[in-house]
Amino acid sequence: MEVSRIDSGLWRWTAYHEEWKEDVGSVYCETPDGVVLIDPLVPADEPDRFWRALDRDVERTGGAVHVLVTVFWHTRSAAAMVERYRARVWAPSRGKQAIARRAGVVTDVYRPGDRLPGGVEARPSGRAAEVVFWLPAHAALVPGDALLGTDDGGIRLCPASWLPAGTTPGDLARALRPLLDLPVERILVSHGESVLSGAREALAAALSVE
Repeated sequence: MEVSRIDSGLWRWTAYHEEWKEDVGSVYCETPDGVVLIDPLVPADEPDRFWRALDRDVERTGGAVHVLVTVFWHTRSAAAMVERYRARVWAPSRGKQAIARRAGVVTDVYRPGDRLPGGVEARPSGRAAEVVFWLPAHAALVPGDALLGTDDGGIRLCPASWLPAGTTPGDLARALRPLLDLPVERILVSHGESVLSGAREALAAALSVE
């Protein structure tokens, strides 16, 4: 497990994903509505350390926990959060049934454009069952799979093979371009390296596909 402080009250951690056979990223955010966890995965190699730290943070911030899921296959450890903290699980409307099967429950359903706990906003991703989260308090985007980090500190679109039939990388780029209207300073990806400076420029370069 690797944990990085991104901003005051905003952290990203990585944990090994057995199916992907690589580390993936999850996000912790303290908000006035409680702790928000985006696509959380409990690290299998250090679960006790993880739970001790999260228990302290949840107690310190008042006990409310919200799990936000970008896309149904990122449900990950949502069920464990429900069991331990009675967390509320927020799911996009197009993926709610699949998330409910994995998490055991969906307490709240959202659609792109909705405001979520702590002022987090769900933005369209160009893929029907997936959203990109915008954290305005931290000028940070948190995508699921639509945007990936690159080894050289940039951003790229997901592979064409991940897109629905009939959808091209150009279609995906056009759907994501409204994100450029946001004052983006950080992009906290699930796959690859996050971008913590020059994020809007990196995003613009990734979305220049026609």
